[in-house]
Amino acid sequence: MFKKPMICAPIIEKESESVLKSAKKAISLGADILEFRIDAIENPDIDEITQLIKEINYPLIATNRIPNEGGFFKGSEEDRTSILKEAAKYADIVDIELCTDEDLRSKVIKASKSTIISYHDFKKTPSFKEILGVVEKEKEIGDIAKFAVMPHNKKDTLTVLKVLSEVQNTIGIAMGDIGRYTRIVAPIFGSPITFASIDTESAPGQLDIITTKNILRNLAVID
Repeated sequence: MFKKPMICAPIIEKESESVLKSAKKAISLGADILEFRIDAIENPDIDEITQLIKEINYPLIATNRIPNEGGFFKGSEEDRTSILKEAAKYADIVDIELCTDEDLRSKVIKASKSTIISYHDFKKTPSFKEILGVVEKEKEIGDIAKFAVMPHNKKDTLTVLKVLSEVQNTIGIAMGDIGRYTRIVAPIFGSPITFASIDTESAPGQLDIITTKNILRNLAVID
């Protein structure tokens, strides 16, 4: 989908002012695209969300993550997907979980320019066959598949890379310290986006933007 891997900086802030401040900093540090974590906003209002996306005015992934997949949204699924559907009118990409109710998910996808269908497992790394099955389902539904899993050993991290070697347009991440290196290696295996933090990790094992960019540049993965 992309000519070269993109470095994405998650924006996870409670207030609008902080969102804009973090977005500005991420852009100045060299992030190629931002992930706006709508679920982090306290009592998110759709008008507030769409205005923020307009003000940021930079390539952006809109996400409204549910708690069991690492998010903070406290409302109903109808409210969560309704907000995401409206944000889709202004975002470049929308990230919605595979586990989302099919009817609600379909409405968000139809409203989106491009989609990431995501899956997270914060406890373990499923088998190669299981992850491949998840990715195949995601690719049937959206434009980019995404899976992030928790490794318990190096073998688990190799499972992630093995999956990436078999598929295209797929973001694959092994979280935590053991899987930290996969965030750099995954783009070599074709992952279109890798995530990097601004100041603090938004996910276990995440590297910062400058470190990620320097390593990828030294490996000739990016310019």
